[in-house]
Amino acid sequence: MAGHETHYTLPLPEFDKAPKLLIVVAPYYKDIADQLVAGACAEIEKVGGTHEVIEVPGALEVPTAIGQAHRMSNFDGFVALGCVIRGETTHYDTVCNDSSRAIALLGLQGACIGNGILTVENRAQAEARAEVSGQNKGGGAAAAALHLIALGRHWGGARRSVGFLPEREEIQIAGQNKGPVA
Repeated sequence: MAGHETHYTLPLPEFDKAPKLLIVVAPYYKDIADQLVAGACAEIEKVGGTHEVIEVPGALEVPTAIGQAHRMSNFDGFVALGCVIRGETTHYDTVCNDSSRAIALLGLQGACIGNGILTVENRAQAEARAEVSGQNKGGGAAAAALHLIALGRHWGGARRSVGFLPEREEIQIAGQNKGPVA
């Protein structure tokens, strides 16, 4: 059983400037969500970071909120939290797959996200994973976001846009050499 294995955990990164994180939580199972948030907050505070917590209706809305905040705010990173427990329909598969895929795509666009949305078979599994004194998956998600922020700061530099950039500050049309545009 995975709960009895030992795993290596990276030490938390150190920061010259405290990171600011947004914790986005879907509190559908409020008691589980509260444990996830408590773990995430404690982990962020260990490195001197600050955090804000917002709630959204469900796990599918978590990546949308993160995407909005990534485009419109000044957070260094994000922690996605929630819990999806398997039910009797395929809705479980849709929610799990689509929320994790959207979070991964946001990460590939440069958002530093720790994914702590639990996807479990039953409530007992969720409780064991959420409990701060247990598996503390909320703290693990925050730690993942902190590591990604540290990597981004390590590599630093201006963000590069996707696409082609002209070699000079002039408009170039194929087959013509018009010079600078007035």
